[in-house]
This record gives sequence, structure tokens and C-alpha cells, in this order.
Amino acid sequence: MNIVPKTIAVVGAGLSGLASAAVLAKQGYQVSLFEKNTTSGGRVRKFEADGFVFDMGPSWYWMPDVIEKYFNLFDVSSSDFYKLEKLDPAFRVYFGKDDYIDIPDSKEELVELFESIESGSGQKLVTFLDESQLKYDVGVKDLVYRPSTSVTEFLSPALGLKMIKLKALKPFDKYVGSFFKNKRLKSLMEFPILFLGGTAKSTPSLYSLMNYACFELGTWYPQGGFSELAKAMTKVAEQNGVNINLSTPITDIEIENKIVKTISSEKSSYKVDGVINGGDYQHFDQKLLGAEHRSYNQKYWDSRVMSPSSLIFYLGIDRKVEGLIHHNLFFDEDFGLHAEEIYKNPKWPTKPLFYVCCPSKTDTSVAPEGKENLFILMPLAVGIADTVELREQYYDLLMTRLESIIGTDLRPDVIYKKSYCIKDFSSDYNSFKGNAYGLANTTLQTAFMKPRMNSKKVNNLFHCGQLTVPGPGVPPSIISGQVAANEMIKYLSSK
Repeated sequence: MNIVPKTIAVVGAGLSGLASAAVLAKQGYQVSLFEKNTTSGGRVRKFEADGFVFDMGPSWYWMPDVIEKYFNLFDVSSSDFYKLEKLDPAFRVYFGKDDYIDIPDSKEELVELFESIESGSGQKLVTFLDESQLKYDVGVKDLVYRPSTSVTEFLSPALGLKMIKLKALKPFDKYVGSFFKNKRLKSLMEFPILFLGGTAKSTPSLYSLMNYACFELGTWYPQGGFSELAKAMTKVAEQNGVNINLSTPITDIEIENKIVKTISSEKSSYKVDGVINGGDYQHFDQKLLGAEHRSYNQKYWDSRVMSPSSLIFYLGIDRKVEGLIHHNLFFDEDFGLHAEEIYKNPKWPTKPLFYVCCPSKTDTSVAPEGKENLFILMPLAVGIADTVELREQYYDLLMTRLESIIGTDLRPDVIYKKSYCIKDFSSDYNSFKGNAYGLANTTLQTAFMKPRMNSKKVNNLFHCGQLTVPGPGVPPSIISGQVAANEMIKYLSSK
């Protein structure tokens, strides 16, 4: 007797959606992936203009072990699709004009650098990174691959002992402060958690695992651009039989007796045995489901602490630029004020910190010969006004700061310019309040305290991505897709 395989719809072809679709297809399910945009990859996409190739979203390739583990599920390697280059220096931190620190890839050199800034901090860094590695092992091996549907998943005495021993719930800023007193070193150690959408005061020290990822595993770059990762994951999905439908937003969900029966686009309707949502959780929950089928109400969503949005400028420069390397952080102002204007008193920032990526320093394919590709990002509060006038005002502010610090005028040589901000995140990704990264990883929004992966009201509906577990970022999104797929498999197997 021939057994007809179950049919699964995955909504959203970001990294989490691609991951869940591929895992399900490899297990023999019929999987159709639906994406509202013209390309797969979600925020990990690119555009080309005037000979420049711009990555639109993520630019820091961290935790290569997690990404490699994903590809290995399909008996392939990242090297089958793109070449990774380890950056050295990993990145540069500017504290003012002609005042910067280059972060070496070598741990020995990093220890020497810390010691040169604060006596005794070299050995403290070794201890800090040893503890960070233990947290990385606990976080990646014991925590992030769990669905976090219940607190009972975390009641293991052994796990609890590890968490206590590692002071995993201590506020990140106090944890860092127990090792380092120098303001610059503290800023440097706190910077990786910006990728988690939180502040050092609100984030638990468990996430010092990001310091291990940053300083020990290294910062990498896929030649051709970060979008090569999305391209590779798309190919893996297709090779395993996933049917990818681009420019196909889902507009309606038919549910009977707590079971999704049909999903529909403007073009067609599709009968399904299960649905995984890899798009914006809040949008799916509030816009596509009827009130009786929603896991949360709008009051709940409005009470969530969101990661920042971003103001981004993609610039083509008609010459090479001195004073920049691949990754550049500008910490010449106080992040405390900037953080307050993101989280506590949402407004356009008074004295913002910002980041500049110059991938043409590493990759000649992303800019015409003799020219430079710049990506400038300023973190910004979600849900505030976004106008052309404000974007231009901050373009001038950021460029004035940048030009002053690196000591060269750039604006006369800008031959391509495009901005991207809150309205674009909302339009392109249905992003809640225009956030850029997802849900902030605060102590009260960690693990089972995040929006649940499994729907509370619909039995065959699961969610993945940066608004559920394990959280924001490229590797967590890939993990989220795998976990959601495995939860779907368990559900269907039980039926």
C-alpha cells in the first residue's frame, strides 16, 4: 500500500523558514514554501546597483559551527557553496578621531591588547572567555535546540547547577564589571549583545556566550557576500524537494476544530496537514488568524520589549577609503544615552553610536575596481516616525561624524545612495513596529518566557524565527527552523 506523505506549508522564506522546510522535506514530507517577496532569504538578501552589490541585512558571520552543523544534516558543507574567510583584524572600534582599537583574531594578541589597556585584565580576559565557552557549551548544547514549551524542560538538577555555577542570570553589565573596570574594555565586552537586541543591564550574563563566539570562534566573511548563505540554504531546500513559491503572500487561513485545513494566497488555495510560520509572528497571529485562534492578544504584543530598528544607508563611493576596515564600530559617544532613547524614551537619538561595514576591503566582487562599498547602520527605537526628512537629517549627522573621525570627506564622492528604515522593515517583512532583529533577549524574554513555538489554539500550527525561541540572530534563526520542523514531525507522528 502506498502511503501518501503529509503536506506541510511553510510561510516565509527567511532563514528559519528555509531551515524548517528543508528538514521536513528530507524526512519525506511534501513541503511548499510561500514567500511574499521576490527572493528567498528574508533579511539575508542583496541588491545590485551601478556595479555595487549590497548585502541588505546581516553582515557579521559568527558561530560558524552552528551553521556548519545545519548543512551537515544534509551531507553537505558550507564550503560546497561558498568560501569563508576569517577576518584579521576581526573589527575596529573607534573612540574618537585617530583613536581606535583593532581587535586581533589571535587570542594571545587579544590578551596582550587588554593588558596594555588595563593592568591585570589580560588574565581576567582568559578567565572571562573560559567561562564564556562553558556558557556557549551549555547554551548551544543544552538550551537552544529545545522548543521551550514549558519550564519543565529546564528543571534538570544538572542544568540548574550549571546555571548557578556560571552566574548565568546575573545582569550582563554587572558580570562584565566584575572583571573589567576600564570603560573601553567594558564597552568592548558588552558590544556583542547588541546583536541580541538588548542592553547590558537587561540581558542575563548567559549571553556572554556571544563573547566566546566573537573572540574565540572568530569573525568570518563568505566571499560574494552574506547573501551567499541564503542562496546556499535555498539550494539545499530545493535539492531536498521543497517547492518554493516566491511573490506569493498568504492571505487567508481556514481552520476547523483547531486544525488548519487550507491556506490561501491571491492565486490559489492549498490543502495542508500542518503549517509552520517563519514570517513575523505578530503579523501572522494578529492579521491572518481570527481572534478565536490567536495565541496572544494585541496587549500582549504591545508589552513585549522589541529589539531596535535601524536606519541603514547603502553607499557607493567613487574611490578607495582610508581609515576603515571590513567592520567598524563607532563608540565615540555614550551608549547609555542612546540605549535610553531606544528602550526607555523612544525617539530619534541625540548622540547615536553607529556601525560601518566596508566589505569591499575583503571582497573585490562587491564594488567596481577602485571604488568602495559602504553599509552604515544606526540602531533606532521601534515604532517611531520615519520620514525622508529625518533620514536625511541623520545622514548628514552620521556622515559628519564619520568624516571627522576617519579624517576624510566622503560626501563629494558618493555616487550611489539608498536608505532603509522602519517603514521598509514593516513593508518588506511585516516586521512588528518595524523592528530589525526581533524580540529583545531580556531576562524575562528568555526561553519559555518568549512567545511559544507551538500555537496555543491551533494544533497543527508552529512558529519559528526571531520572535520565538531561541531568539534573534542568524544562527538562532536557523536553529529555530530546525526545532519547529522537529516539533511538527513529533505532532504528525503522534497522529
